[in-house]
Amino acid sequence: MRTFDFSPLYRSAIGFDRLAQLFDEAQRDAQPSYPPYNIELVSEDQYRITMAVAGFDRSEIEIETERDTLKITGRKAQEEGTRNFLHRGIASRNFEHTFQLADHVRVVGAKLDNGLLNIELKREIPEALKPRKIAIDTVGDHVHVLEQKAA
Repeated sequence: MRTFDFSPLYRSAIGFDRLAQLFDEAQRDAQPSYPPYNIELVSEDQYRITMAVAGFDRSEIEIETERDTLKITGRKAQEEGTRNFLHRGIASRNFEHTFQLADHVRVVGAKLDNGLLNIELKREIPEALKPRKIAIDTVGDHVHVLEQKAA
């Protein structure tokens, strides 16, 4: 397993210390993650979680969000009878995976295709919280600050 040093994030990114802490905690988690997943940055404010859920039907997967938490649960239906496996390499166990979402990130869609569950996320920052440009106007000995909306 690779290890990454996230300490440079603490020095160069202000306000993202919680995110860096989450990365550190996730990296320290010694248990293997089932099912395997990817987190992808699609564009500046769009993300995608892709989870390998081969063998699960749509009806066996539940996705729920509450506040800043995304929870994905898979519950396999009980099989009829017993099967005698000579080798069992395809896992079919139940799972529950929780992701912490950053502020203003919401789930905008999900689809199951070829055994991959794709969950689309989008960050939507309210207008009041978006960055603004500040123009400085000098009049005499006083400095007046004029707010302008960022483009």
